[in-house]
Amino acid sequence: MNFRRSAAALAAAAVIGGAATPVAQAADPSPSATPSVAIPSGLYGSGDPTYDGVWRQSLALLAQDAVGVRPAGQAVDWLTGQQCANGAFASFRADTAAPCDAKTMLDTNATSAAVQALAALGGQEAVTGKAVGWLKSVQNKDGGWGFGAGSPSDANSTSIVIGALAAAGEKPAEVRKGGKSPFDALLGLALPCDGKDGGAFAYQPDKKGGLAANADATAAGVLGALGEGLDAEAGEQAAASKCADARTPEQAAANGAAYLAGAVAKDGHLVSALPGAEDQPDFGNTADAVVALAAQGGAERAAKPLKWLEENAAGWAKQSGPAAYAQLIFAALATGTEPRDFGGTDLVEQLNATGPAPQAAGEDESKQDEAADKADAGDDDNGMWWVIGALFVGGIGIGFLLSGRRKGRQA
Repeated sequence: MNFRRSAAALAAAAVIGGAATPVAQAADPSPSATPSVAIPSGLYGSGDPTYDGVWRQSLALLAQDAVGVRPAGQAVDWLTGQQCANGAFASFRADTAAPCDAKTMLDTNATSAAVQALAALGGQEAVTGKAVGWLKSVQNKDGGWGFGAGSPSDANSTSIVIGALAAAGEKPAEVRKGGKSPFDALLGLALPCDGKDGGAFAYQPDKKGGLAANADATAAGVLGALGEGLDAEAGEQAAASKCADARTPEQAAANGAAYLAGAVAKDGHLVSALPGAEDQPDFGNTADAVVALAAQGGAERAAKPLKWLEENAAGWAKQSGPAAYAQLIFAALATGTEPRDFGGTDLVEQLNATGPAPQAAGEDESKQDEAADKADAGDDDNGMWWVIGALFVGGIGIGFLLSGRRKGRQA
């Protein structure tokens, strides 16, 4: 499910209340060498967090929990501290002492990612409960969600909200507005089988109401239609090879997976949706497609794109930072692949190195807090290292490990 801060989503976030605000970095996938804000000590990644701080933190914490790593207390505190009084999360708040107001750009994607991470970690029911309450309050009349409150529904946002609702113990099909559920919104964004790219999902309808296939939205839509979150496990549903009339969410998911399978059949990867970059492999979308394919039709269906990622994605993840490592960890876990040896890379170790050191087994959190204080004072010997992170907005994320997955998720 590619929720890597898509360019379309960021554009939607910039159009709140009818006034368009340029998003300067929306088309630039390169790392920010000189962040416009200071990087907080509890935050993962070293790139500018303005548009993805909560997003990358949530994915990092969710991925760590999925592999049995206990995140640093300060990392969890940083995330919970980003919440607004009404329960929503913005993409990033540099000054959390200042209350959220009408100018704060609230973000359904960031809010939903935070809910999934904090629900998995457990013990954050007050935070997740308020967040879910806010998400319900901004549901659109078609049953779906847009990037920002009041913006038109899109497949990516609707799908990640579904994952958040499920993680928090809600039944997404029963969360309705005007009689419509989130699944109704997704079915409305599924391309009919009798047309070009039948079975894929569109991000949003175009100005004339038409639907255009979008691989990013399709990976998201498959997981959303299945009621799954970012860390979905391999499913056992029959994998369809052809599109069939999508009258149920399950059939829409099967159709979407069939489209993705066809899209990666030749080269093993999806291509970038960035203007002028059509021939460039899209690592993030490919990782999300692996999770979607495995969740719908089993790990074997995702074998080819998974192998491509194992052979090619290490450099991309190193450059891109915590969210990218998390996406690859989700792809590994969904297919029963060892994330500590993913094409020769220890994804868990690399993710952990992008932020505050995780808690060791039995470690007292007070010691972690003391170490964090020393770090803020300039002590460089506390084991905290940062790698070059990236604000990924272009095109815009087992064996013994399974026992530690989703311990905070309710059925």
